[in-house]
This record gives sequence, C-alpha cells and structure tokens, in this order.
Amino acid sequence: MAASNDLQDLLKPFYQRASQAEDRLARLEATYANKKESGNEEKRKMVTELQSPIEGVQVEQISENGKALEEIKKLRAENAKLKYQITHLVRALKEADSKLASK
Repeated sequence: MAASNDLQDLLKPFYQRASQAEDRLARLEATYANKKESGNEEKRKMVTELQSPIEGVQVEQISENGKALEEIKKLRAENAKLKYQITHLVRALKEADSKLASK
C-alpha cells in the first residue's frame, strides 16, 4: 500500500495540471463560442441592413418593368395604327396616280 500511496502522491501534481488545463480549455472554448456567435450576429445585422435597400430596389425595378411593358404595348398599338394608315395612304396615292395617268 505504501507503494500505491507513493505513486498517487507522485501523480497528484500531474492530475492537478491536467485539471487546470481542462479548465483553461473549457474557458477558451466558451470564449471562442461567444466571439463566434457575436461575429455571426454582426454579420446577420449587416446582411439585414444590406437586404433592406436591395429589396426596395427590387420592388422599384418590378414597378419600372411593369411601366415599361405598358409603354411597349401602347407603342406597338400605335405602330400598328400607323402601318394601317400608311397602307391606305399608299393605296390612295396609287389610285390617284392611276386616275391621273388615265386622263
């Protein structure tokens, strides 16, 4: 028994150092986790701050696209009307030229 007591006395400082090292490691892990969480929180805030203006611009862009499509529809309708008028004007001009040529 004396030998086992001597061995325990001999290993006691090593157990204490191991215990202290485990405590330091636990504190370091906790500190790292807190920093990581706070860093993530800062990044989340930054992303949120950047997303708000982007969403506003996207809504604005959708509105502008809708207005542009409406304008394109109006211009196409006007273009079709003008083509129709040109067709009739050309026909009327040809009829007038043929009447003048026959006189």
